[in-house]
This record gives sequence, structure tokens and C-alpha cells, in this order.
Amino acid sequence: MKSKLMIVDDHQLFLEGLGYLLETYKIEVVGKAKNGSEAITKARILKPDIILMDIIMPEMNGLDALKLIKSEMPDIKILMLTTSDDDDDLFEAIKLGASGYLIKNTDGKDLISKLQQVENGEIPLSPGLASRILLELNKKYDNRGRNSRNKEKTCDHEKITNRQLEILEIVASGKTYKKTGELLGLSERTVKYHMGRIVEILHLENKTQVIAYAKEHSLIENIKIKPVSNKVISDRKG
Repeated sequence: MKSKLMIVDDHQLFLEGLGYLLETYKIEVVGKAKNGSEAITKARILKPDIILMDIIMPEMNGLDALKLIKSEMPDIKILMLTTSDDDDDLFEAIKLGASGYLIKNTDGKDLISKLQQVENGEIPLSPGLASRILLELNKKYDNRGRNSRNKEKTCDHEKITNRQLEILEIVASGKTYKKTGELLGLSERTVKYHMGRIVEILHLENKTQVIAYAKEHSLIENIKIKPVSNKVISDRKG
């Protein structure tokens, strides 16, 4: 792995043991923190690519830290590694933009594999968690009447344009908005605009939820992307 990691956990033995495990696999650990507040401070200084963070911690919990870090440093990927399998914690973490959610009974090799998935732009989840997220999304759809049998209505995702699907395909592969724009001849601002529209169309909360939804519903399979020259057309809206 080329990514630089930071670990956040209030249990010193776990913190040291996890650090040793990662270093055994030649993964660079640039820093460690014992609570959310310390994690924010160190993230600003160390600028890690990925943060492995617990939820239940003193002073500031992992969810509050996740929210603040993603708002200030959105490019940092945060993988929650916790003992909590509570649905509220899981849904809140995904809502706030976590790049994955793992329970601490994950074995070492599997953790390394999941970190590689995060590095590649995927969203790893411990077994059984994905189905719980989808069930929650389905409940929201039912509550809003989107599945009403009394109305013939086009599926929300059918409102997504081909251009937006192209953008989503590249973003889901792990590319940044800037790189996505370069590949498609769009400005970074335009890519952000279209991703925001997809979030609105699907009535979701953020990019993480959109990617999970798109993969589950096969929205981004077999999309033929036509890269253009490296010149970015700054004012193009796609």
C-alpha cells in the first residue's frame, strides 16, 4: 500500500498492537491518537490518506471526529474500526461519509485487504452490515411512498443522465473529482455539481451512499466512458 495511515483508539494496547500489525505489512503509520479531538489536530498536521478510527472514545467520539474531519479535509478516507455494531452508529457513520465500517473481530489479513479496498475507492463493511444499510434505505423509500403500488412512477435512478453515470463510474473507481474532470474534459466544479445532483435524485446523503446504491443496483456496470484530452473545459456543464 502507498497510503499513509493514522490510527485512532483510546486503548493503548490495541493502538500499539494495530500499529505493529500494519508495519509488519509495510504500511506506513504516520501517527496515532487516543481520542477524536487529538485525531483532528494530528490529521491537520500529518495529512494521512486513511484514518482507522474507533467510535467509543473519551473527550470526543469517533463520529463527531469523522464529521469534523470530513468537513475540513474531505479527501481523507476514514475507516471505522470499532466494537460497536449498533445500527445507529453504523448508519450515522455512513451518513457522515465514512469509507467503511468494520467490527474489531476482523482478523489481521482481512483488515489489510479491507484497507486496500479503501485505497482503491471501495467501501468495505463487516459481514452482515451491507444488508442492514440496504434495509434502512428501503425503509426510507417505503416511508416516502416511492414504492407505492398505486402510482406508476419512473424509478428515481432512471432520472440520472448518461453523463452523470459516466462521472459516477469514475468516482466510484476511487478517482478524485479533479482527476474525473480531467478524464472527461470537465472542470472539478462541474463534477461536484453532477455528483450533488445524483445525491439529490436518489434522495441520499452523500457520495458514499450513492456509490453503495449504484453498485447494489448495477447502475455503473458496462458504462462506456469516452476519455478526452487532458485539457479541462472549465465552464462546461456536461
